[in-house]
Amino acid sequence: MQREQVLLEKAQKRLEEIHKIPALKKGNSITKALRRNGISRRDFMKWAGAMTAMLSLPASFVPLTAKAAEVADRLPVIWLHMAECTGCSESLLRSDGPGIDSLIFDYISLEYHETLMAASGFQAEHNLEAAIEKYKGRYVLMVEGGIPTGLEGQYLTIGAHGKTGWQGTVEASEHAAAIFAIGTCSSFGGIQAANPNPTATKPLSQVINKPVINVPGCPPSEKNIVGNVIHFILFGTLPSLDAFNRPKWAYGLRIHDLCERRGHFDAGEFVQAFGDDGAKDSYCLYKMGCKGPYTFNNCSKLRFNSHTSWPIQAGHGCIGCSEPNFWDTMGPFEEPMANKLYNTPFFGGADRTADNIGITLLGAAAIGIAAHAILTNIKKDNQ
Repeated sequence: MQREQVLLEKAQKRLEEIHKIPALKKGNSITKALRRNGISRRDFMKWAGAMTAMLSLPASFVPLTAKAAEVADRLPVIWLHMAECTGCSESLLRSDGPGIDSLIFDYISLEYHETLMAASGFQAEHNLEAAIEKYKGRYVLMVEGGIPTGLEGQYLTIGAHGKTGWQGTVEASEHAAAIFAIGTCSSFGGIQAANPNPTATKPLSQVINKPVINVPGCPPSEKNIVGNVIHFILFGTLPSLDAFNRPKWAYGLRIHDLCERRGHFDAGEFVQAFGDDGAKDSYCLYKMGCKGPYTFNNCSKLRFNSHTSWPIQAGHGCIGCSEPNFWDTMGPFEEPMANKLYNTPFFGGADRTADNIGITLLGAAAIGIAAHAILTNIKKDNQ
């Protein structure tokens, strides 16, 4: 309780300081934004409660989480696009109806976002440079996409001034208050960094010398994006991170731990072929290549498409998209890891989220998973 009280007081003090900063969007408020979109105060507080739980904070933080959303318009955000497909922005912005997460992102002061801004050419570059200068030390930098470094970064040349993405990222990160790598491409390089990686693409953390919070996924859930913003507003510090600089509140458990098909795995009930009776009965997809036992994310809790579904619920196994180098280590996506286990990053990789002990535990778990599937198949073949 003492630790909880200390955290509460810290968050309250920070919110009071942020509230003193003039709103960046005059005449606007989160209350007005919610009302315009038919969202009641009750729904907003339910959202605050869910967000508080997702951030692994005590229930006493619910009013502060709501307050953090209300003062989010004091937080300037610069969003850069590097080598990517814009899918992470789409995850946040292209819901069938604007949810509270999307509305909060509309409500904050998004100073630069190439996909959304009306300006182009020299005007766009001027907006970026002016925002960096005006909000020096205050703005949050979000980077979507890997950073090509081959030919001194000239594989990605952006804007009217012809700067490389590498150069622009380094300049924007220098005075940022917090830096987030949005999506697997920015967090770990993504498909751009897959073998043979002709453009020498690197994750954001390898091209700048400041702390980076990785929010991987292809794409990540919009709640994981907004949740990090809310956490920063509340505390002004980095959340508890795993070995890959992912927030533990979002990436602390494996897909396998949270999967609604886990009971079928434990019972030895597996889909043997897409469309078979097991598939129709939602059996475990491990034999169809599901990488859930090796992947850390909260997809099953948050889901996608306005929280309607997620890949495993829809009938396809997890492809491990929130893990480093998954394009090279997780494929083929529709084949189980089995004897390819030792060619994956798990020994010294994802298991390190539990420090060195986790290497042994997850390694043993992975071997056990493969053995369980094989033995179950033998048992059923002999029946």
